[in-house]
Amino acid sequence: MKAIELTTAEFREQIYDYTKNSEWKYEGELPAVIDFYATWCGPCKAMAPIMEQIAEAYAGRLRVYKVDVDKERRLAALFSVRSIPTFLFIPTQGEPRHANGAMDIAQMREIIDATLLKQ
Repeated sequence: MKAIELTTAEFREQIYDYTKNSEWKYEGELPAVIDFYATWCGPCKAMAPIMEQIAEAYAGRLRVYKVDVDKERRLAALFSVRSIPTFLFIPTQGEPRHANGAMDIAQMREIIDATLLKQ
């Protein structure tokens, strides 16, 4: 399993259709992490292999997505992404949570385990 690049249209179909719903309504079946990044961003480049490892380690339990903020400006604005990388942690029920800045794989796993996969 690899991180999946999302366009705005795919986001509206798979994550949240903000044109039809004013309140958050996650469309996915598994919890998800979205990595808002840019190709020119050094910390984002450092996070890319970590996100691939996360996608592999949590395959079947979690979806990992990527959104290029330069290509998908509307999505970045929708979630008030002001610095990158920014991560959106989406549980199957409830509101998503943000985290800003690069982190190591242990920190990423801790957030996922505590907020998305807790029993």
